[in-house]
Amino acid sequence: MDIRAQVSMVFHLDKCIGCHTCSIACKNIWTDRKGTEYMYWNNVETKPGTGYPTRWEDQTKYRGGWVVDGQRQKSLRLRLQGKWGTLTNIFYNPYLPTLDDYFEPWTYDYQNLINAPLADEQPTARAISMVTGKYMDTIEAGPNWDDDLGGSQVYANNDPNFDGASDEEMRQINEINSTVFFYLPRICNHCLNPGCVAACPQGALYKRGEDGVVLVSQERCRAWRMCVSGCPYKKTYFNWSTGKAEKCILCYPRLESGQPPACFHSCVGRIRYIGLVLYDADAIEETAKSPQDQLVMAQRNIIKDPFDPEIIAAARANGIPAAKIQAAQQSPVYQFVKKWGIALPLHPEFRTLPMLFYVPPLGPVLAKVENGVYNNISHEARLGPLMSSLERSRVSLRYMASLLSGGNEEIIRDVYKKLVAVRVYMRSRKVKDIPDEEVQRALSEGKTTAAEVEAIWRLTSMPTFEERFVVPPMERETAVDALFPQLDPVSHNYPIRRGAVGVGFHTDPARGP
Repeated sequence: MDIRAQVSMVFHLDKCIGCHTCSIACKNIWTDRKGTEYMYWNNVETKPGTGYPTRWEDQTKYRGGWVVDGQRQKSLRLRLQGKWGTLTNIFYNPYLPTLDDYFEPWTYDYQNLINAPLADEQPTARAISMVTGKYMDTIEAGPNWDDDLGGSQVYANNDPNFDGASDEEMRQINEINSTVFFYLPRICNHCLNPGCVAACPQGALYKRGEDGVVLVSQERCRAWRMCVSGCPYKKTYFNWSTGKAEKCILCYPRLESGQPPACFHSCVGRIRYIGLVLYDADAIEETAKSPQDQLVMAQRNIIKDPFDPEIIAAARANGIPAAKIQAAQQSPVYQFVKKWGIALPLHPEFRTLPMLFYVPPLGPVLAKVENGVYNNISHEARLGPLMSSLERSRVSLRYMASLLSGGNEEIIRDVYKKLVAVRVYMRSRKVKDIPDEEVQRALSEGKTTAAEVEAIWRLTSMPTFEERFVVPPMERETAVDALFPQLDPVSHNYPIRRGAVGVGFHTDPARGP
Protein backbone atom coordinates (compact mmCIF):
# COMPACT_ATOMS: atom_id res chain seq x y z
CA MET A 1 0.00 0.00 0.00
CA ASP A 2 1.48 3.31 -1.16
CA ILE A 3 -0.52 6.10 0.49
CA ARG A 4 -0.15 9.52 -1.13
CA ALA A 5 -1.88 12.87 -0.81
CA GLN A 6 -3.85 14.52 -3.60
CA VAL A 7 -5.55 17.90 -3.75
CA SER A 8 -9.08 17.17 -4.93
CA MET A 9 -12.19 19.18 -5.74
CA VAL A 10 -16.00 19.06 -5.77
CA PHE A 11 -18.32 21.26 -7.84
CA HIS A 12 -21.97 21.37 -6.74
CA LEU A 13 -23.89 21.81 -9.99
CA ASP A 14 -27.19 22.70 -8.33
CA LYS A 15 -25.57 25.93 -7.15
CA CYS A 16 -23.89 27.07 -10.39
CA ILE A 17 -25.61 30.15 -11.85
CA GLY A 18 -23.54 30.29 -15.05
CA CYS A 19 -22.09 33.73 -14.41
CA HIS A 20 -18.58 32.86 -15.75
CA THR A 21 -16.92 34.84 -12.96
CA CYS A 22 -14.58 31.88 -12.45
CA SER A 23 -13.57 31.96 -16.11
CA ILE A 24 -12.84 35.69 -16.02
CA ALA A 25 -10.80 35.39 -12.82
CA CYS A 26 -8.67 32.66 -14.39
CA LYS A 27 -8.38 34.53 -17.68
CA ASN A 28 -7.18 37.72 -16.03
CA ILE A 29 -4.49 35.93 -14.02
CA TRP A 30 -3.15 33.20 -16.30
CA THR A 31 -4.17 33.50 -19.96
CA ASP A 32 -4.15 37.22 -20.71
CA ARG A 33 -1.03 36.89 -22.89
CA LYS A 34 -0.12 36.55 -26.54
CA GLY A 35 -0.74 33.00 -27.70
CA THR A 36 -3.29 32.25 -24.99
CA GLU A 37 -6.20 34.25 -26.38
CA TYR A 38 -8.27 31.16 -27.18
CA MET A 39 -7.38 29.37 -23.94
CA TYR A 40 -9.89 29.02 -21.13
CA TRP A 41 -8.33 26.94 -18.39
CA ASN A 42 -11.67 27.36 -16.65
CA ASN A 43 -14.80 27.39 -18.79
CA VAL A 44 -18.51 26.98 -18.09
CA GLU A 45 -20.59 24.96 -20.53
CA THR A 46 -24.33 24.65 -20.92
CA LYS A 47 -25.52 21.05 -20.84
CA PRO A 48 -26.99 19.50 -22.91
CA GLY A 49 -24.58 21.03 -25.40
CA THR A 50 -21.48 20.48 -27.47
CA GLY A 51 -19.02 22.16 -25.11
CA TYR A 52 -15.58 23.68 -25.62
CA PRO A 53 -13.85 22.60 -27.80
CA THR A 54 -16.80 21.38 -29.86
CA ARG A 55 -17.78 17.79 -28.96
CA TRP A 56 -14.73 17.33 -26.75
CA GLU A 57 -16.41 14.24 -25.27
CA ASP A 58 -16.27 12.39 -28.61
CA GLN A 59 -13.13 10.27 -28.26
CA THR A 60 -13.67 8.59 -31.62
CA LYS A 61 -12.59 12.00 -32.97
CA TYR A 62 -10.02 13.12 -30.41
CA ARG A 63 -8.78 9.75 -29.02
CA GLY A 64 -8.09 10.91 -25.47
CA GLY A 65 -7.83 8.87 -22.27
CA TRP A 66 -7.22 5.16 -21.81
CA VAL A 67 -8.78 1.91 -23.02
CA VAL A 68 -8.56 -1.65 -21.72
CA ASP A 69 -7.26 -4.15 -24.25
CA GLY A 70 -8.97 -7.43 -23.40
CA GLN A 71 -6.90 -9.44 -25.84
CA ARG A 72 -3.68 -8.53 -24.03
CA GLN A 73 -4.62 -9.71 -20.57
CA LYS A 74 -6.65 -6.60 -19.89
CA SER A 75 -3.71 -4.28 -20.29
CA LEU A 76 -4.32 -0.56 -20.03
CA ARG A 77 -3.14 1.52 -22.95
CA LEU A 78 -3.58 5.01 -24.29
CA ARG A 79 -6.41 5.37 -26.76
CA LEU A 80 -4.28 7.81 -28.74
CA GLN A 81 -1.45 5.50 -29.81
CA GLY A 82 1.46 3.36 -28.63
CA LYS A 83 5.18 4.05 -28.81
CA TRP A 84 5.41 3.27 -32.51
CA GLY A 85 2.36 5.42 -33.22
CA THR A 86 3.99 8.27 -31.33
CA LEU A 87 7.13 7.91 -33.41
CA THR A 88 5.14 7.78 -36.65
CA ASN A 89 3.01 10.82 -35.81
CA ILE A 90 5.59 12.86 -33.92
CA PHE A 91 5.83 15.52 -36.64
CA TYR A 92 2.14 15.37 -37.51
CA ASN A 93 -0.54 14.68 -34.91
CA PRO A 94 -3.80 13.84 -36.73
CA TYR A 95 -5.98 13.91 -33.62
CA LEU A 96 -5.61 17.53 -32.56
CA PRO A 97 -8.57 19.89 -32.19
CA THR A 98 -8.33 22.80 -34.59
CA LEU A 99 -8.73 26.47 -33.81
CA ASP A 100 -12.24 26.25 -35.25
CA ASP A 101 -13.07 23.54 -32.69
CA TYR A 102 -12.25 26.08 -30.00
CA PHE A 103 -12.93 29.48 -31.58
CA GLU A 104 -10.85 32.11 -33.34
CA PRO A 105 -10.28 34.84 -30.75
CA TRP A 106 -11.07 38.36 -31.86
CA THR A 107 -11.07 41.96 -30.82
CA TYR A 108 -12.58 45.03 -32.51
CA ASP A 109 -11.20 47.92 -34.51
CA TYR A 110 -11.97 50.46 -31.81
CA GLN A 111 -9.76 53.07 -33.46
CA ASN A 112 -12.33 53.33 -36.24
CA LEU A 113 -14.89 54.41 -33.66
CA ILE A 114 -12.53 56.94 -32.11
CA ASN A 115 -11.05 58.39 -35.30
CA ALA A 116 -14.01 58.10 -37.69
CA PRO A 117 -14.79 61.43 -39.43
CA LEU A 118 -18.16 63.09 -39.07
CA ALA A 119 -20.78 61.34 -41.18
CA ASP A 120 -24.49 60.60 -41.36
CA GLU A 121 -23.92 56.92 -40.58
CA GLN A 122 -22.89 55.47 -37.24
CA PRO A 123 -19.28 54.17 -37.45
CA THR A 124 -18.75 50.50 -36.71
CA ALA A 125 -15.95 48.48 -35.17
CA ARG A 126 -15.14 45.46 -37.32
CA ALA A 127 -13.94 42.25 -35.76
CA ILE A 128 -10.21 41.57 -36.03
CA SER A 129 -8.62 38.18 -35.46
CA MET A 130 -6.23 38.17 -32.50
CA VAL A 131 -4.23 35.41 -34.23
CA THR A 132 -3.79 36.70 -37.78
CA GLY A 133 -4.52 40.38 -37.20
CA LYS A 134 -6.86 40.40 -40.21
CA TYR A 135 -10.49 41.45 -40.42
CA MET A 136 -12.99 38.66 -39.84
CA ASP A 137 -16.05 38.47 -42.07
CA THR A 138 -18.16 36.54 -39.57
CA ILE A 139 -17.86 35.39 -35.98
CA GLU A 140 -19.23 31.87 -35.70
CA ALA A 141 -18.21 30.63 -32.27
CA GLY A 142 -16.90 31.65 -28.88
CA PRO A 143 -15.92 29.98 -25.60
CA ASN A 144 -19.51 30.14 -24.29
CA TRP A 145 -21.34 30.37 -27.61
CA ASP A 146 -23.98 27.85 -26.49
CA ASP A 147 -24.89 29.68 -23.28
CA ASP A 148 -28.44 28.88 -22.16
CA LEU A 149 -29.17 26.96 -25.38
CA GLY A 150 -29.69 23.58 -23.74
CA GLY A 151 -32.89 22.97 -25.69
CA SER A 152 -31.61 23.99 -29.10
CA GLN A 153 -31.51 21.58 -32.02
CA VAL A 154 -28.05 22.90 -32.92
CA TYR A 155 -26.26 22.42 -29.60
CA ALA A 156 -28.30 20.03 -27.45
CA ASN A 157 -28.97 17.57 -30.26
CA ASN A 158 -25.25 17.35 -31.02
CA ASP A 159 -24.25 16.59 -27.44
CA PRO A 160 -22.22 13.33 -27.57
CA ASN A 161 -24.07 12.11 -24.47
CA PHE A 162 -27.19 11.82 -26.64
CA ASP A 163 -25.51 9.44 -29.08
CA GLY A 164 -27.83 6.45 -29.17
CA ALA A 165 -30.69 8.24 -27.40
CA SER A 166 -34.25 7.21 -28.17
CA ASP A 167 -36.61 9.28 -30.30
CA GLU A 168 -38.75 9.93 -27.22
CA GLU A 169 -35.79 11.30 -25.29
CA MET A 170 -34.85 13.62 -28.14
CA ARG A 171 -38.46 14.75 -28.50
CA GLN A 172 -38.58 15.67 -24.82
CA ILE A 173 -35.33 17.64 -25.06
CA ASN A 174 -36.69 19.69 -27.96
CA GLU A 175 -40.17 20.21 -26.51
CA ILE A 176 -40.42 23.77 -25.25
CA ASN A 177 -42.33 22.90 -22.06
CA SER A 178 -39.81 20.19 -21.18
CA THR A 179 -36.61 22.02 -22.07
CA VAL A 180 -34.04 21.97 -19.31
CA PHE A 181 -30.36 22.79 -19.02
CA PHE A 182 -27.70 23.17 -16.37
CA TYR A 183 -24.20 24.60 -16.21
CA LEU A 184 -21.05 22.50 -16.16
CA PRO A 185 -17.90 24.35 -15.05
CA ARG A 186 -14.69 22.56 -16.09
CA ILE A 187 -11.04 22.88 -15.16
CA CYS A 188 -8.16 20.40 -15.36
CA ASN A 189 -9.06 17.36 -13.26
CA HIS A 190 -5.45 16.76 -12.08
CA CYS A 191 -6.08 13.07 -12.56
CA LEU A 192 -4.41 10.20 -10.72
CA ASN A 193 -3.75 8.49 -14.07
CA PRO A 194 -3.46 11.45 -16.45
CA GLY A 195 -3.45 10.70 -20.15
CA CYS A 196 -1.54 13.91 -20.89
CA VAL A 197 1.42 12.81 -18.75
CA ALA A 198 1.62 9.39 -20.38
CA ALA A 199 1.20 10.74 -23.93
CA CYS A 200 4.08 13.24 -23.81
CA PRO A 201 7.14 11.74 -25.57
CA GLN A 202 9.37 14.38 -23.98
CA GLY A 203 8.31 13.72 -20.39
CA ALA A 204 7.46 17.39 -19.97
CA LEU A 205 4.29 16.80 -17.95
CA TYR A 206 4.47 15.57 -14.38
CA LYS A 207 2.55 15.35 -11.11
CA ARG A 208 3.90 17.23 -8.13
CA GLY A 209 4.80 14.82 -5.37
CA GLU A 210 3.43 16.93 -2.54
CA ASP A 211 -0.10 17.54 -3.83
CA GLY A 212 -0.63 15.73 -7.15
CA VAL A 213 -1.08 18.89 -9.24
CA VAL A 214 -0.30 18.16 -12.90
CA LEU A 215 2.10 20.66 -14.48
CA VAL A 216 3.98 21.23 -17.75
CA SER A 217 7.70 21.95 -17.68
CA GLN A 218 8.22 24.84 -20.05
CA GLU A 219 11.92 23.92 -20.29
CA ARG A 220 11.29 20.34 -21.41
CA CYS A 221 8.28 20.93 -23.67
CA ARG A 222 9.06 20.53 -27.38
CA ALA A 223 5.57 21.23 -28.74
CA TRP A 224 4.77 17.71 -29.90
CA ARG A 225 1.23 18.39 -28.62
CA MET A 226 0.53 14.73 -27.83
CA CYS A 227 -0.63 15.95 -24.42
CA VAL A 228 -3.46 17.88 -26.08
CA SER A 229 -4.71 14.72 -27.76
CA GLY A 230 -4.02 12.46 -24.77
CA CYS A 231 -6.19 14.54 -22.43
CA PRO A 232 -9.80 13.42 -23.02
CA TYR A 233 -11.10 16.58 -21.35
CA LYS A 234 -9.06 18.81 -23.68
CA LYS A 235 -7.63 20.86 -20.83
CA THR A 236 -4.10 21.06 -22.20
CA TYR A 237 -3.53 23.81 -24.74
CA PHE A 238 -0.85 24.87 -27.22
CA ASN A 239 0.53 28.38 -27.03
CA TRP A 240 1.09 29.34 -30.66
CA SER A 241 3.34 32.24 -29.68
CA THR A 242 5.79 30.46 -27.34
CA GLY A 243 5.50 27.02 -28.95
CA LYS A 244 4.84 25.41 -25.56
CA ALA A 245 1.96 23.49 -24.00
CA GLU A 246 0.07 25.12 -21.14
CA LYS A 247 -2.68 24.05 -18.76
CA CYS A 248 -4.42 24.80 -15.49
CA ILE A 249 -1.91 24.74 -12.63
CA LEU A 250 -4.62 24.84 -9.93
CA CYS A 251 -3.10 28.16 -8.84
CA TYR A 252 -0.44 26.26 -6.91
CA PRO A 253 1.32 29.49 -5.84
CA ARG A 254 -1.92 30.37 -4.06
CA LEU A 255 -2.17 26.90 -2.54
CA GLU A 256 1.37 27.21 -1.21
CA SER A 257 0.38 30.44 0.53
CA GLY A 258 -2.75 28.87 2.04
CA GLN A 259 -5.28 30.35 -0.40
CA PRO A 260 -7.73 28.53 -2.68
CA PRO A 261 -7.36 28.86 -6.47
CA ALA A 262 -8.68 32.05 -8.05
CA CYS A 263 -11.69 30.40 -9.69
CA PHE A 264 -12.67 28.89 -6.33
CA HIS A 265 -12.23 32.14 -4.45
CA SER A 266 -14.23 34.20 -6.95
CA CYS A 267 -17.15 31.77 -7.40
CA VAL A 268 -20.40 33.68 -6.91
CA GLY A 269 -22.55 30.59 -6.43
CA ARG A 270 -20.10 29.11 -3.91
CA ILE A 271 -20.29 25.80 -5.71
CA ARG A 272 -16.60 24.92 -5.29
CA TYR A 273 -14.95 22.87 -2.58
CA ILE A 274 -11.30 21.88 -2.28
CA GLY A 275 -9.52 19.55 0.09
CA LEU A 276 -6.98 16.78 0.43
CA VAL A 277 -7.65 13.06 -0.01
CA LEU A 278 -5.40 10.11 0.71
CA TYR A 279 -5.23 7.40 -1.94
CA ASP A 280 -3.39 4.15 -2.60
CA ALA A 281 -1.04 4.67 -5.55
CA ASP A 282 -0.46 0.92 -5.83
CA ALA A 283 -4.13 0.50 -6.83
CA ILE A 284 -4.13 3.04 -9.69
CA GLU A 285 -3.69 0.53 -12.50
CA GLU A 286 -6.23 -2.00 -11.25
CA THR A 287 -8.73 0.79 -10.57
CA ALA A 288 -8.32 2.22 -14.08
CA LYS A 289 -8.80 -1.28 -15.55
CA SER A 290 -12.15 -1.84 -13.78
CA PRO A 291 -15.23 -2.66 -15.89
CA GLN A 292 -16.88 0.52 -17.09
CA ASP A 293 -19.98 0.16 -14.93
CA GLN A 294 -17.78 -0.31 -11.82
CA LEU A 295 -15.37 2.58 -12.34
CA VAL A 296 -17.16 4.97 -9.97
CA MET A 297 -17.10 2.49 -7.10
CA ALA A 298 -13.50 1.57 -7.87
CA GLN A 299 -12.48 5.22 -7.75
CA ARG A 300 -14.28 5.67 -4.44
CA ASN A 301 -12.42 2.65 -3.09
CA ILE A 302 -8.99 3.99 -4.04
CA ILE A 303 -9.64 6.97 -1.74
CA LYS A 304 -8.80 5.84 1.78
CA ASP A 305 -10.26 6.66 5.18
CA PRO A 306 -8.02 9.34 6.78
CA PHE A 307 -9.22 8.26 10.24
CA ASP A 308 -8.11 4.64 9.80
CA PRO A 309 -5.02 4.00 11.99
CA GLU A 310 -3.53 1.71 9.33
CA ILE A 311 -3.92 4.39 6.64
CA ILE A 312 -2.46 7.04 8.95
CA ALA A 313 0.55 4.84 9.68
CA ALA A 314 1.11 4.15 5.97
CA ALA A 315 0.82 7.85 5.17
CA ARG A 316 3.35 8.80 7.82
CA ALA A 317 5.71 6.06 6.63
CA ASN A 318 5.48 7.63 3.15
CA GLY A 319 6.53 11.05 4.43
CA ILE A 320 3.10 12.69 4.66
CA PRO A 321 3.19 15.07 7.64
CA ALA A 322 0.58 15.12 10.38
CA ALA A 323 -0.77 18.49 9.22
CA LYS A 324 -1.73 17.02 5.85
CA ILE A 325 -3.38 14.00 7.46
CA GLN A 326 -5.42 16.37 9.59
CA ALA A 327 -6.36 18.36 6.48
CA ALA A 328 -7.53 15.11 4.82
CA GLN A 329 -9.71 14.40 7.86
CA GLN A 330 -11.36 17.82 7.51
CA SER A 331 -11.69 17.63 3.71
CA PRO A 332 -15.12 18.46 2.27
CA VAL A 333 -14.18 16.39 -0.78
CA TYR A 334 -13.86 13.24 1.34
CA GLN A 335 -17.33 13.83 2.75
CA PHE A 336 -19.02 14.44 -0.61
CA VAL A 337 -17.25 11.64 -2.48
CA LYS A 338 -16.54 8.90 0.03
CA LYS A 339 -18.68 9.45 3.13
CA TRP A 340 -21.94 10.52 1.46
CA GLY A 341 -21.32 9.19 -2.06
CA ILE A 342 -23.13 12.03 -3.84
CA ALA A 343 -20.23 13.49 -5.91
CA LEU A 344 -19.23 11.71 -9.10
CA PRO A 345 -16.32 11.96 -11.58
CA LEU A 346 -16.87 13.42 -15.04
CA HIS A 347 -16.73 10.65 -17.65
CA PRO A 348 -14.99 7.99 -15.56
CA GLU A 349 -14.91 5.77 -18.67
CA PHE A 350 -11.93 7.82 -19.85
CA ARG A 351 -10.04 5.95 -17.08
CA THR A 352 -7.85 8.87 -16.07
CA LEU A 353 -9.25 8.78 -12.50
CA PRO A 354 -10.12 12.49 -12.37
CA MET A 355 -9.83 14.25 -9.03
CA LEU A 356 -12.62 16.72 -9.77
CA PHE A 357 -16.07 15.46 -8.75
CA TYR A 358 -19.55 16.82 -9.40
CA VAL A 359 -22.75 16.76 -7.36
CA PRO A 360 -25.37 16.32 -10.12
CA PRO A 361 -28.16 18.88 -10.47
CA LEU A 362 -31.66 18.00 -9.34
CA GLY A 363 -34.33 18.35 -11.99
CA PRO A 364 -36.89 21.15 -11.81
CA VAL A 365 -39.90 20.68 -9.55
CA LEU A 366 -42.42 18.54 -11.39
CA ALA A 367 -45.29 20.68 -12.60
CA LYS A 368 -47.92 21.03 -15.26
CA VAL A 369 -49.73 23.86 -17.03
CA GLU A 370 -53.54 23.86 -16.82
CA ASN A 371 -55.67 26.71 -18.12
CA GLY A 372 -52.57 28.86 -18.37
CA VAL A 373 -51.64 28.26 -14.72
CA TYR A 374 -48.32 26.63 -13.73
CA ASN A 375 -48.83 24.37 -10.70
CA ASN A 376 -47.00 21.59 -8.93
CA ILE A 377 -48.28 18.17 -9.94
CA SER A 378 -50.86 16.99 -7.43
CA HIS A 379 -50.01 14.34 -4.85
CA GLU A 380 -52.12 11.73 -6.65
CA ALA A 381 -50.27 12.26 -9.93
CA ARG A 382 -46.79 12.03 -8.45
CA LEU A 383 -44.75 8.87 -8.80
CA GLY A 384 -42.64 9.51 -5.70
CA PRO A 385 -41.92 12.07 -2.97
CA LEU A 386 -42.80 15.71 -3.49
CA MET A 387 -40.75 17.47 -6.15
CA SER A 388 -39.17 14.23 -7.29
CA SER A 389 -40.01 11.62 -9.83
CA LEU A 390 -36.89 10.18 -11.32
CA GLU A 391 -38.90 8.34 -13.92
CA ARG A 392 -40.44 11.60 -15.14
CA SER A 393 -37.46 13.87 -14.63
CA ARG A 394 -36.71 16.41 -17.34
CA VAL A 395 -33.02 15.49 -17.07
CA SER A 396 -33.00 11.82 -18.01
CA LEU A 397 -31.08 9.33 -15.89
CA ARG A 398 -29.53 7.90 -19.03
CA TYR A 399 -28.05 11.27 -19.93
CA MET A 400 -26.67 11.92 -16.44
CA ALA A 401 -25.29 8.38 -16.29
CA SER A 402 -23.48 8.96 -19.58
CA LEU A 403 -22.02 12.16 -18.16
CA LEU A 404 -21.08 11.14 -14.61
CA SER A 405 -21.09 7.39 -14.07
CA GLY A 406 -19.88 5.66 -17.21
CA GLY A 407 -23.44 4.70 -18.14
CA ASN A 408 -24.31 3.12 -14.78
CA GLU A 409 -27.85 4.40 -14.15
CA GLU A 410 -28.12 2.66 -10.78
CA ILE A 411 -25.40 4.85 -9.28
CA ILE A 412 -27.05 8.01 -10.59
CA ARG A 413 -30.42 6.83 -9.28
CA ASP A 414 -28.97 6.26 -5.79
CA VAL A 415 -27.34 9.70 -5.76
CA TYR A 416 -30.56 11.38 -6.83
CA LYS A 417 -32.60 9.52 -4.23
CA LYS A 418 -30.30 10.85 -1.52
CA LEU A 419 -30.45 14.39 -2.93
CA VAL A 420 -34.24 14.14 -3.09
CA ALA A 421 -34.25 13.00 0.54
CA VAL A 422 -32.31 16.13 1.48
CA ARG A 423 -34.79 18.31 -0.41
CA VAL A 424 -37.86 16.62 1.07
CA TYR A 425 -36.56 16.49 4.63
CA MET A 426 -35.43 20.10 4.72
CA ARG A 427 -38.69 21.30 3.20
CA SER A 428 -40.56 19.38 5.89
CA ARG A 429 -38.43 21.19 8.49
CA LYS A 430 -38.60 24.68 6.99
CA VAL A 431 -41.99 24.85 5.25
CA LYS A 432 -43.71 22.05 7.18
CA ASP A 433 -46.02 21.05 4.32
CA ILE A 434 -44.88 17.45 3.78
CA PRO A 435 -46.41 14.52 5.73
CA ASP A 436 -44.05 12.60 8.03
CA GLU A 437 -44.70 9.34 6.20
CA GLU A 438 -43.46 10.90 2.95
CA VAL A 439 -40.35 12.20 4.70
CA GLN A 440 -39.59 8.76 6.11
CA ARG A 441 -40.14 7.18 2.71
CA ALA A 442 -37.70 9.63 1.14
CA LEU A 443 -35.07 8.88 3.81
CA SER A 444 -35.56 5.17 3.33
CA GLU A 445 -35.31 5.31 -0.46
CA GLY A 446 -32.24 7.55 -0.20
CA LYS A 447 -30.59 5.10 2.24
CA THR A 448 -29.82 7.98 4.54
CA THR A 449 -30.68 9.35 7.97
CA ALA A 450 -31.90 12.66 9.32
CA ALA A 451 -28.46 13.36 10.80
CA GLU A 452 -26.71 12.73 7.46
CA VAL A 453 -29.24 14.87 5.61
CA GLU A 454 -28.64 17.72 8.06
CA ALA A 455 -24.88 17.41 7.49
CA ILE A 456 -25.26 17.41 3.68
CA TRP A 457 -27.56 20.43 3.84
CA ARG A 458 -25.18 22.25 6.17
CA LEU A 459 -22.12 21.78 3.94
CA THR A 460 -24.16 22.54 0.81
CA SER A 461 -26.14 25.58 1.92
CA MET A 462 -24.35 27.20 4.85
CA PRO A 463 -20.65 26.33 4.82
CA THR A 464 -18.06 28.76 6.09
CA PHE A 465 -15.08 29.77 3.99
CA GLU A 466 -12.86 27.42 6.00
CA GLU A 467 -15.25 24.50 5.53
CA ARG A 468 -15.35 24.88 1.75
CA PHE A 469 -11.64 25.47 1.31
CA VAL A 470 -9.50 23.18 3.40
CA VAL A 471 -6.20 24.10 1.77
CA PRO A 472 -3.48 21.86 3.21
CA PRO A 473 -0.04 23.17 4.09
CA MET A 474 2.18 22.20 1.17
CA GLU A 475 5.42 21.95 3.23
CA ARG A 476 7.24 21.77 -0.08
CA GLU A 477 10.73 21.35 1.36
CA THR A 478 9.59 18.47 3.57
CA ALA A 479 7.85 16.76 0.66
CA VAL A 480 10.91 16.95 -1.58
CA ASP A 481 13.26 15.66 1.12
CA ALA A 482 10.94 12.80 2.01
CA LEU A 483 10.40 11.57 -1.53
CA PHE A 484 13.90 12.16 -2.90
CA PRO A 485 16.43 12.14 -0.06
CA GLN A 486 19.66 11.77 -2.06
CA LEU A 487 21.13 12.87 -5.37
CA ASP A 488 22.19 10.22 -7.85
CA PRO A 489 26.00 10.17 -7.69
CA VAL A 490 26.34 9.62 -11.47
CA SER A 491 23.74 11.92 -13.01
CA HIS A 492 23.60 14.38 -10.09
CA ASN A 493 19.81 14.34 -10.43
CA TYR A 494 17.15 13.11 -8.09
CA PRO A 495 16.01 9.54 -8.90
CA ILE A 496 12.73 9.19 -10.79
CA ARG A 497 9.98 7.57 -8.80
CA ARG A 498 7.20 6.15 -10.94
CA GLY A 499 3.63 5.33 -10.00
CA ALA A 500 1.28 2.92 -11.73
CA VAL A 501 0.63 3.10 -15.47
CA GLY A 502 3.80 5.08 -16.13
CA VAL A 503 2.81 8.19 -14.19
CA GLY A 504 6.15 9.77 -13.30
CA PHE A 505 7.23 12.32 -10.73
CA HIS A 506 9.83 14.46 -12.46
CA THR A 507 12.91 15.39 -10.62
CA ASP A 508 14.48 18.65 -11.58
CA PRO A 509 15.42 20.17 -8.18
CA ALA A 510 14.25 23.56 -9.42
CA ARG A 511 10.75 22.13 -9.93
CA GLY A 512 10.63 19.65 -7.07
CA PRO A 513 9.26 16.13 -7.55
